[in-house]
Amino acid sequence: MGHVDHGKTSLLDRIRKANVAAGEAGGITQHIGAYRVDTTKGPIVFLDTPGHEAFTAMRARGAQATDVVVLVVAADDGVMPQTREAVNHARAAGVPIIVAVNKIDKPGARPDQIRQELSGLGLQPEEWGGQTLFVNVSALTGVGVEQLLESIALQTEVMELRAKPDAPAEGVVLEAYLDKGRGVVANVLVQKGTLNQGDLLLAGVGLGRIRAMTDDRGRRMKNAGPSMPVEVLGLPDLPMAGDQFFVVGDQKKAMELVDARKKAAAAKAKTTSAKGLEDLYKMMAAGEVQELNLVIKSDVAGSVEALVKALTELSTAKVKVNVIHTGVGGITENDVMLASASKAIIIGFNVRPAGQAGAVAKSEGVEVRSYSVIYEALDDVKKAMQGLLAPVYKQKELGKAEVRKVFVLPKAGAVAGSYVLEGSVKRGGKARVVRDSVLVWEGAIASLRRIKDDVREVTAGFECGITLDGFNDLHELDIIECYELEQVAAQL
Repeated sequence: MGHVDHGKTSLLDRIRKANVAAGEAGGITQHIGAYRVDTTKGPIVFLDTPGHEAFTAMRARGAQATDVVVLVVAADDGVMPQTREAVNHARAAGVPIIVAVNKIDKPGARPDQIRQELSGLGLQPEEWGGQTLFVNVSALTGVGVEQLLESIALQTEVMELRAKPDAPAEGVVLEAYLDKGRGVVANVLVQKGTLNQGDLLLAGVGLGRIRAMTDDRGRRMKNAGPSMPVEVLGLPDLPMAGDQFFVVGDQKKAMELVDARKKAAAAKAKTTSAKGLEDLYKMMAAGEVQELNLVIKSDVAGSVEALVKALTELSTAKVKVNVIHTGVGGITENDVMLASASKAIIIGFNVRPAGQAGAVAKSEGVEVRSYSVIYEALDDVKKAMQGLLAPVYKQKELGKAEVRKVFVLPKAGAVAGSYVLEGSVKRGGKARVVRDSVLVWEGAIASLRRIKDDVREVTAGFECGITLDGFNDLHELDIIECYELEQVAAQL
């Protein structure tokens, strides 16, 4: 990952000893490429992405396609806006970063300055006492490439990555397209188990047997183990990039799952998942500490800094404000996809969505809020934080009734002939049974009668018959306390 023209694909060419870039339009990667490279430390699979867009789109669909991100930064250019975005996308994916400082052979190379700039983004070099591995490389001469491969191997050893080859295959769809002659073609990455020709494959809403497989160099394959990228034929329906795939043994059960997925996809098409400030708390995982993720864009850098400082200071012990990305300029499609991946709100200050960003935000269900006054943004975010907290319920006492006589009826069970001492008793209301000042039951009032009529409420000074939902062990002189729950806003 990294900024355009910083040498990502050229570096991969050097590693593969193949000229991939020559086959790309304008020398820029137009799709996700997956390549397996055999090294002295073992095989490594590289995903070459077109900048950060495809990586974020995969992340937005829940795919965990990579274990390590190699961030490529040109030593003669420095940290660029897309470099910053790439760092944020990698963090959103929750994977470690290794920095490859490329073009080290050029006269204007400033590797130490690159380290200094990236330290400001939280990527502190290991040689400076941090935890991020930095490697100086040259895609042109090959300098540092072996050290880069060793660094990747070292990082994966620390992560203790393991996979079981003797199991039904699972993995992720990197990309898929429709070929007139071959039908649906899916480029997949096997993450667990072994994928075999003839396996029954479930990917997205497609279920079919694998007719053929080829590797990244176009060679026919009979099977593919963990971390193997292959192209497969045989799916009847086109999966989406980022869809998980599974090898299944029971075709009947798999068809039931396909039907369920199709129904879910149809339902999703009708209603997008809410990511608004008002109801964001519904999407957050349960826990004592909640997070509100924000993407902030502004017309000038000074406003960005002011917004970040003011918004992060809203964090409390219960809710943390997380600014996952900032930038100057209009709100782009990349901002929207990052927000979708991270379940974030986009805050725009004096800027609006650019190009198709507004349409993409609508389709992804991402809320974009624009402001021209900072305190208005702060007020809205604070309200959203209050919404993130679990609602607090307060008991409102309605009244008390004393049981004077207990009647047992064949159909109704125990009926409490009662006298309302204070307040009122409501049908369907919450109730407690107190006996000798001890709580013996809590539930709801099932029915309420006054003489022979069903009534909704009986007030103080009147007699009534009360039945309780699921409770018959009533005694004379029991006190039935009636109450209701009121929801109050949680306080930060």
